[in-house]
Amino acid sequence: MTFDPAQRIDLFHDAINRLDYEAIENFFAEDATYVSNGVGSLAGRAAIMEAFRGYFDTYPDQTASNSLVETLTPLSGRAVWSVRATNSKTGKPLIREGEETITFNEDGRVVRVDVTDYKDF
Repeated sequence: MTFDPAQRIDLFHDAINRLDYEAIENFFAEDATYVSNGVGSLAGRAAIMEAFRGYFDTYPDQTASNSLVETLTPLSGRAVWSVRATNSKTGKPLIREGEETITFNEDGRVVRVDVTDYKDF
């Protein structure tokens, strides 16, 4: 399968913005890894999806936008993003800015996400 990683990242982020859990889950390979200074290291699609659901239970109004999405290699890309949300339990606003590098397998499924927040949140 030939694909453009930058376009694939746009589709992945669109599914996240729509909170389409089925689509999000379908992006991940079964043995995917998700590494973030906010949530730590998660191994496997089930653990990643559990974390996604927990995060969006807390921040259901999140809006995210990309200022840059670029292809790095035939199987990876990078996105620079910003996020605004409100904690549903405390009412405290959340502002995040950062970047992520996403690596895909040949089938276009996410095998690794490395997230770097520019500031602690």
